[in-house]
Amino acid sequence: MQDTDWDDFRVFLAVGQAGSLSGAARQLGVNHSTVLRRLGALEARMAVRLFDRLPAGYAMTLAGEALRERLQGVGEQIDAAQRHLMGLDLRLTGVIRITSTDTFMAELLGPILADFRALHPGIELQVVMNNLFLSLTKREADVAIRPTNAPPDHLVGRRAGRLQTAVYASKAYLAKHPATTPLAAHDWVAPDEGLSHLLQAKWLREQVPPARIAARVDSLVGMTQLVKRGLGLGMLLCMLADAEDELVQVEPPREALDTQVWVLTHPDLKEVARIKAFTDFAYARLVADAKVLAMPAGRPAAR
Repeated sequence: MQDTDWDDFRVFLAVGQAGSLSGAARQLGVNHSTVLRRLGALEARMAVRLFDRLPAGYAMTLAGEALRERLQGVGEQIDAAQRHLMGLDLRLTGVIRITSTDTFMAELLGPILADFRALHPGIELQVVMNNLFLSLTKREADVAIRPTNAPPDHLVGRRAGRLQTAVYASKAYLAKHPATTPLAAHDWVAPDEGLSHLLQAKWLREQVPPARIAARVDSLVGMTQLVKRGLGLGMLLCMLADAEDELVQVEPPREALDTQVWVLTHPDLKEVARIKAFTDFAYARLVADAKVLAMPAGRPAAR
């Protein structure tokens, strides 16, 4: 084992966790062939098969289970050491890996990233769009810019404001279905199970019968587009819906459905020069953006 590259072990652990080469590749930020090559090299070097290749995915052999047990905790220690060393780096160069949602990329993040990169050409920006929080502890990302009312406890950052949500419909839909019709009697475009944690998803479950759901979508951007096409009403982000001329706000935003906007990082990374420069820049731009409303007075803006 002393002659084995640690990256080979990282690939082994990632395949074990994901159960597939493609899942491990996404987790590590490399391509499928790199995972296949490193795993094959590790098995050849150790002269043992670590996984059974099954139709449903990769399953660890007994030898693989034994190796994973021997490596228990090693990955976390190496990641912690890397985060500590990054904290000593004062140069505005290198890579910043940012996780956010398609919602933010569509309306907010694009100009922020372009302007920051123009100021700091020595920094490479890597963007991962995902509706779930990536692990900043495992260095799947360095910064998270997300709408959430419950940011993970182990991250630190600042709240830049809030986004409003309201019921919208297309002009074409309202021409056939008057807005005076009770909400529960309309057709609806709803979030799917992947977005079931959202406040608007909970509101729909309580207010709209399942039989009235015309479509479910795993993206707020996608929901907006289907409502625009006339499939039904939708509880949409005002930031997205107000930009569409074909959409009409059926009723005012509900404050109880407001979603906070956070700029977050791992405590070990917050003083890294490039991370601090980016989080400060992104926070200032979000606070100044008219699409992001200020929080009511008296609520803490940092954690």
